[in-house]
This record gives sequence, structure tokens and C-alpha cells, in this order.
Amino acid sequence: MTRRLYDLAAADERVRFSPYCWRVKLALAHKNLAYETVAWRFTDKDVIAFSGQGKVPVLVDGKNVIADSQAIADYLETAYPNEASLFGDPPARALTLFIKAWAEEVLHPAIARIVLPDIFKKLHEKDKAYFRESREAAWGMKVEDFYIKRPDYLAAFEAALKPLRRVLAGQDFLAGAAPNYADHIVFAALQWARMMADVKLFEEDDRIVGWMHAVLATYGL
Repeated sequence: MTRRLYDLAAADERVRFSPYCWRVKLALAHKNLAYETVAWRFTDKDVIAFSGQGKVPVLVDGKNVIADSQAIADYLETAYPNEASLFGDPPARALTLFIKAWAEEVLHPAIARIVLPDIFKKLHEKDKAYFRESREAAWGMKVEDFYIKRPDYLAAFEAALKPLRRVLAGQDFLAGAAPNYADHIVFAALQWARMMADVKLFEEDDRIVGWMHAVLATYGL
């Protein structure tokens, strides 16, 4: 059985930048499950029409089709109970939902303001009109105007990282001695940032960078 993950790609098919897809890739690695990826772009709605919606990630696991990163994580936890748990004990799972909310409500917007115009430049030509229209409607400003306030956005991003820095100063991973889905969520956001930003966000000796390397090394990625 071949698992397939539909994975958001830039113009360069090797650049897979969706934070939600990265969550799933780490979750699959955590569960020690083999899979292949299918490069997908924003306007390829017909390609994933079988999933009943129009966004990635979409995981096809045998006869099962699951969309949405959290739904996929929940599915993997239930379908593969003999592999390492993504969440740990029930209280830890509840805390992971807080990490998810913090990442999506605080960290993602801070990153988006920095990377949005850089993403636009890296997209396949067929995606650019869709991306411009949808993002400008959502943010109420032109793609190019994000450059004007970039110094302010970088400062806000650094401020958003303070809780993460504080925790990682005292332990190896957010989950403690080894990574779990809480680490996957935050790693995925910062991987999105590092892959797509045209400005340097971290020094190589930054503790956050060391943690990101450690997450990848844990899974042999």
C-alpha cells in the first residue's frame, strides 16, 4: 500500500512550503510510516476534488482519504496505535491543542506578514493571480505593500518567539526529552518562514535553529 500526501509546492517543485503539510510529514515520520508526496499548487483544485474540498494537506492511506492537518494527525493516532503516540497522554494532547492555537493565532500571522510577498515571487505563474487576489482580500493591502512595514513585522516576529525561546532554554524539545506533535506544529511554522523569507530570520547558532535541526535529526530527515 502506498500512502500519498498532496503537498503544496512553489514554482520549483522541490520547494514544499506549507506549514500544515510539514506538520503531516513530521507526524508520518513520527509514526514511522512510509509515504510519497504529490506536488500540488493552489490552482490545482481539480486534482484533489476527490477529497471533497480544495486545500492541502490531503492524505490518501489505502481507501481512506483525509484532509486537514489536525484531522490527519487524529487519524494517524487512531489508525496506528502501536506506533509512537503523536500526543502522549490525554493531558498532553489537550496542551498540544493550546500550542496549535498559539501557533495559528500568533505565530502564523507574524510570519505571514514577513513572507507573503516573498512567497508570491516564488509561486508558479498559474498561482500568482489567485494568491494575489485571495491574500489582498484577506489582509486588506497589496502584496508589495508588505515590504514597507517589514522592519516592524520582523520586530513583531521576534517578540512572538519569546515564549518558544524561554521554553527551549530549559529543555530539548517542547514535549520534553523527545519531539511530539507540539514540536511538529511549531517547527512547521518556522520551516515555512525559513524556506520562504528573503530576509535572514535566525543566526545559525540560534537555539531555535538547533532545535529545528534536532527535530529533523530525530526522524532522519
